[in-house]
Amino acid sequence: MNEAARKSWEIVRFDGNTSTVENGMITAEFPFTVMLNGQEFATMVCSPTNLGDLLVGFLASEGVIRFYHDIASLSIDETKGFAHVEVKNPPDMIQQNHSKRFIGSCCGKSRQFYFQSDVKTAKTVTSRHTITVKQCYALMNQLQEKSMQFKETGGVHNAAVGTVDQILTMRTDIGRHNAIDKVYGDILKNRIPLKDKVIMFSGRISSEVLLKVSKIGAGILLSKSAPTDLALQLADDLGITAIGFVRNDKMNIYTHQERVVEAGY
Repeated sequence: MNEAARKSWEIVRFDGNTSTVENGMITAEFPFTVMLNGQEFATMVCSPTNLGDLLVGFLASEGVIRFYHDIASLSIDETKGFAHVEVKNPPDMIQQNHSKRFIGSCCGKSRQFYFQSDVKTAKTVTSRHTITVKQCYALMNQLQEKSMQFKETGGVHNAAVGTVDQILTMRTDIGRHNAIDKVYGDILKNRIPLKDKVIMFSGRISSEVLLKVSKIGAGILLSKSAPTDLALQLADDLGITAIGFVRNDKMNIYTHQERVVEAGY
């Protein structure tokens, strides 16, 4: 695990009326400013890990790039928390709809351009790939088992992409949207095909999260948490199977149930 992702902190821990002083692990929070084609584009608050993946996934999810090769050059100064990116043929929407802004580690509404770029980049998923109930449980168990930083700090979200049988790549961040952007960046960089893949996620299925999954192109989303009504409306419209509360061999299927089969359980 990247040591920069968490810090040791002296804490006073109470158990009933008994206190002890000990060192505990605290998740790190890191401001990360993106300079796009020479102009300040955004400052994100994130975990200081896999910053290249975060940057690529963020640019793709906001419609600035479609493929990894749309990036002409990229350099990251982790010490100062800056990224300098040059993209080929930047879309007009950058100038029209994007202004310098701050994106917090909470989610969703801090993004000023919410829905403006989504209209052009959200995709309807037509995959007929299926998954069994047993495989859903097994994948979420894998996500939990691999979530070492969460076990240490309790302060991060995890996102992963995998086949119906195993996780292929996983990323962690204090912001749930950042965790998914990191996975998206890794998918683009390594050209991982999404036709038969599943997205696993530790956080709430919000509309923003659902839109990111549609842009990635995966047809099945598993989460251990709850969805929102707008997220489910979007999932229904965009052809995504949204499954929540996947924990302790229980789960709720909210949309496109036809992709989940009981055979093999």
